[in-house]
This record gives sequence, C-alpha cells and structure tokens, in this order.
Amino acid sequence: MAYALKEAGFGFGLILLLVVAVITDYSLVLMVRSGHLCGAFSYQGIMHAAFGRPGYILLSTLQFFYPFIAMVSYNIVVGDTVTKVLIRVFDMSHNSALTHRELVTLVATLLVTLPLCLQRDVARLSRVSFMSLVFVGLILAAIIARAPYMEPLVPPVADGWRFAKGDVVQAVGIMAFAFMCHHNTFLIYHSMEDASQRRWDTVTHISVGVSALISFAFGAIGYATFTDWAQGDLLENYCWSDDLMNGARVLFSATILLTYPFECFVAREVLKNTVLCGRPDTTAMHVSISLLLVLVTLLLSMVTDCLGIVLELNGILAAVPLAYLLPAMCYCKLEQGSLFSKKKFPALLTALFGAVVAIMGTTMLIVNFETASECSHGVSMSYCRDLDNTTMVEPK
Repeated sequence: MAYALKEAGFGFGLILLLVVAVITDYSLVLMVRSGHLCGAFSYQGIMHAAFGRPGYILLSTLQFFYPFIAMVSYNIVVGDTVTKVLIRVFDMSHNSALTHRELVTLVATLLVTLPLCLQRDVARLSRVSFMSLVFVGLILAAIIARAPYMEPLVPPVADGWRFAKGDVVQAVGIMAFAFMCHHNTFLIYHSMEDASQRRWDTVTHISVGVSALISFAFGAIGYATFTDWAQGDLLENYCWSDDLMNGARVLFSATILLTYPFECFVAREVLKNTVLCGRPDTTAMHVSISLLLVLVTLLLSMVTDCLGIVLELNGILAAVPLAYLLPAMCYCKLEQGSLFSKKKFPALLTALFGAVVAIMGTTMLIVNFETASECSHGVSMSYCRDLDNTTMVEPK
C-alpha cells in the first residue's frame, strides 16, 4: 500500500484509500442485494440476469483472469522473499542454485500451494484464513518496530512528502487489488449460517473496516519510513541482513502461500462453469484443472519479478471492473425505478467511478508501460549495500 501512496501522494493517497474502502463496502452490499432481486446467488448469475449471455461471458473472463494474475503475483512474492531468507539464514551465495527464485517457487508450489489447491471445499481452509490474519498482525508489528531504525538509513527524497501526485489512477488500481474480494462474495455468503442481507451487510462492514485500518497502517508507516523509495512489495525495502524483517518475510510468504488456494478455487470454478459446463465434476477433472492452473501460473511467475506492474495491471484491467463497475451496473439494471432515484443513484456513481478508472488506467498503462515495468524488485536497495551483515543502525 505504501507503493500506492508513492503513486498518488501521501496525503491524497490516504484520503483515496478511505474512499476506495467505502466504495468497496457499498459494492459488496450491492452484489448480495442484486442476488436477492433476481434470485441468483452467484456473480455469474446476477450478471446473466441483468445482461444475459454477453454479460455472463464478460464476467467469467474477468473473474478468471483476476485470480489467475493474482496467483502469478503471489508466486513472484514468494520466490523473491524466501530467497533472501535462505541467503541470510544459511549464508548462501547469491549465485547458488538453491537460491534461485525459480527453484524456490517450484518447491513452495509442490509442497504447499498445490496440495491446498487440490482441496474441494473452501470451508476447510477457514483455519488457514485465521492464521493469515495473525501473520499480518505480526508483520505490521515488525514494520512498526523497525521504522525508527530505518530512518537514518534511508536517504531523504526532495518531494517525498508532496500531498498529491499525478499517478492517482494507478494508485486506485493497486488499492482495488488490495480490497478485491468480489469474486469470492457468494462463496463466502453461502458458507454463512442463516445467511441474510442484514447479516451480510454487517460482516461486510466489519471486514472492509478492518481491512481498511490494516491497509492504512501498512501504507502510512511504510511510506513514512521509505517515502519515494517504497517498492511494490514493501518488504523489498528492508535490508537482507535484517533478521527481524527476515522473520516478517517468512510470515508474509506463509500468508501468501495460504491465500493462493482461495484464488485457485475461484479460477477453477469459473473454468468448470464455463469451458467445461455440463460435464460431470469428476476427481480426474478436478485434479487436472488444478494442476493446469498451478503449472501455468508458476511458469508465468518466472518470466518477471517486477511486482508493481503486475499489481497495476490486475488492478486496472480486472479488479476495478469486478469490484465497482459490474456490481453497480447489475444493481442498476435489476432494481426497479429511475436511474436517478435515491436507491440507484449511488450505484450509478459507483459504476461511473469504475468506468473512468478502468478507461484512464488502461490508457495510462499502455502509454507508460516501458517506465511502469521498471523496478528494483529482487535487488538489494542501494542504502543497504554498505550495511554490516550483523548489525542495524541505531535510531538517532
């Protein structure tokens, strides 16, 4: 999230973060409300009810590519993060075959993500979700504890504290990626006991509120520590010799590995419901699709190690339409009354917000793709290169 603040400016970025959180909360409520209006409790169902077969195809395409690209980004993070820990803990050479990110990602896939992805029931991973939340809290605590030690180490940037900067649309894309859970909405709704609109609204408000607070904390503290040095993966900013942050890297990698299966579940279900529609859901088909998804995302993650551009692409091209544009359009179509009525006008504004961000973001990504794809991911930060391998600079 610190990277998003770097793009939008610190002050305006924090305001934008809160705005995106509120719009996300509203769009999640709209999705289940639309389900009650048409009697179809799935994202594909409400899109089909509102816009027919074309809407169903559009939604299925986006709903597949979002988790698919997310799986690629998770592999990128794990490969680079665990590599640093191995180098530090086992005192390995940077050129050692055992520290190649490709090998690390392959081993993590075979031992952790693939077995979890072969599960059929998402409810079985409920304990995994709780563990991930605990890990996030511990990582945040480590970032807070390390902040004063990094201050004398990180070189100041002249305009690092500008209130607003020009890359607002890209920042929204990253924030949308962070808050995006709409493709899991009805999976979660069906897993609730005595599911109702009121209970869903309450769960949504609490969940998005907690997520916003955590994102706010990560963004504000991360940016205050590194300003314009902030990378797409905040942990990339910490020195490889920092044992506390290496512990945080391990926890972060574990969080990513435990989140990966949820994205695989969604991508797999989309394939089953569209490409393989009508065929019996046999164990062989289930395993084959899971293996295919895991293998392809593994191979793609080895092509690039630049996380920032992956987050922006997924945020702008998939997360923004899925989170804001399509849910609002569905509700406007399914709810009776004028488009400018009290019930539908907020949804109309949400749809316009999503459309503007998606169009402008796509245009800017195309125009600035060469510079946007530049990053120092996987490379030790310049201010860390002279740091002693066993000490940290004390705060002044």
